[in-house]
Amino acid sequence: MAIVSSILLALIVAVLTLSSAPAGPAGIPHLDKLAHFLAFAAIAVPLAWRHPRHWRAVALGVLAYGGAIELIQPFAGRSAEWGDLVADGLGAFAGAFAAARLSKRRNI
Repeated sequence: MAIVSSILLALIVAVLTLSSAPAGPAGIPHLDKLAHFLAFAAIAVPLAWRHPRHWRAVALGVLAYGGAIELIQPFAGRSAEWGDLVADGLGAFAGAFAAARLSKRRNI
């Protein structure tokens, strides 16, 4: 179930990040980076919860996925940004780390 959840979340993120950019709410700085952080944390959580010993590998895989999306975005009419990749990575590692820690506590 963890693999299916992460794949579904990854597909949703791909559709959202590769479609035309919606206009964000005015006056909220860095909302895009927060969205990247939360989206990639969400992708990492199910797998890291299920496989807490491998949370680093999960986070690196999710970060690689974020990198692939950033490389594809220019072909979809979007711009690739280093800041987005950093937010993806921070979200992936934060989500995987938190899920792994909570999963281990649950199993104690």
